[in-house]
Amino acid sequence: MKLSSNLLLSFLIIIIVLSCTNNNAQVNIPAAKQDTIERKLKDTISITAVGDIMLGSAFPSKTNLPPDDAVNSFQAVDSLLKGDIVFGNLEGCFLNSGNSNKCNGINPNNCYAFRMPERYAGIYKKAGFNVLSIANNHVGDFDAKGRKNTARILDSLQIHYAGQLNKPFEIFEKDSVKYAFCAFAPNENTVSINKIDSAKALVARLKKQVDIVIVSFHGGGEGARFEHVPRKNEIFYKENRGNVYAFAHAVIDAGADVVLGHGPHVTRAVEVYKNKFIAYSLGNFCTYGMFSLKGNNGIAPLLQLKINSKGDFLYADIVSIQQDKINRLTVDENNRAFKRIKELTDIDFIGHQLKFEDNRIETKEN
Repeated sequence: MKLSSNLLLSFLIIIIVLSCTNNNAQVNIPAAKQDTIERKLKDTISITAVGDIMLGSAFPSKTNLPPDDAVNSFQAVDSLLKGDIVFGNLEGCFLNSGNSNKCNGINPNNCYAFRMPERYAGIYKKAGFNVLSIANNHVGDFDAKGRKNTARILDSLQIHYAGQLNKPFEIFEKDSVKYAFCAFAPNENTVSINKIDSAKALVARLKKQVDIVIVSFHGGGEGARFEHVPRKNEIFYKENRGNVYAFAHAVIDAGADVVLGHGPHVTRAVEVYKNKFIAYSLGNFCTYGMFSLKGNNGIAPLLQLKINSKGDFLYADIVSIQQDKINRLTVDENNRAFKRIKELTDIDFIGHQLKFEDNRIETKEN
């Protein structure tokens, strides 16, 4: 009888232990499910992207500033600069005073050095821009002083930015989606577009930490002679401006979800590679002053890109814009930028599987 009591006690202990184990498991499962619910990503992510932006330079004199002090720079597209990400290339620095060393021995009136008044930064913020590239050949026009002041102002406005050696990337979250943004260029103090292996390593590291990786590059030759995407390094004024085709493919291979190019001051072709969207150049978007706006230099796309939660391309709408010295930035009712993108894509990427209709780009299977 005593033996039976011991057996019974042992069974009771085993049952209690199993019950506690099961209860613990039941407690952990809902927590895991809850975490999954919290990290559920939105089905469609909207990225609005444009090319070069420089609203007016106070160097060498204030006569190079627009008559409205730039406040109406984006008036024609105000309702279009919306999205989870609103991106542009900051073609210059924010600085109220100072001379540029790049203009030593040169007539300042013939020197391309851009410093926007610091108050202009608020115009970008008000317009809706929340991500800017500072990887280009003009953010350093006024050396470390201009770069540091630009970073300080962008930080104060909570505008995300990257591309200088001391700020190669930024990670941020919006509406429960984790983004990484990194930017590359061939210029001094920028993260190099020519060090492709390093770029791949950075992108791969970022992809492990976030949901969506956006890569920007400033690369390629400049002007109407450089509308096409060659599959080789582009040399311009004896400077290696990168192999933008190889670079874009490499960073996507490493985990990038979107690649946004600028630098040539003209629109270039687009491509979808491994279901990821590449814009090889978004052209001159809003550039006041010394920029040439003749011919195709004066047209550009306002890209409204849609991707899914995996970063795969869904479709892109193109609003064509135009600039001239008198009317400045306006919407182009003739849709020339869209038409030019189609022409260039047909030439540079023969056999592509993209459909261009009604100012929309999508895959032919759609």
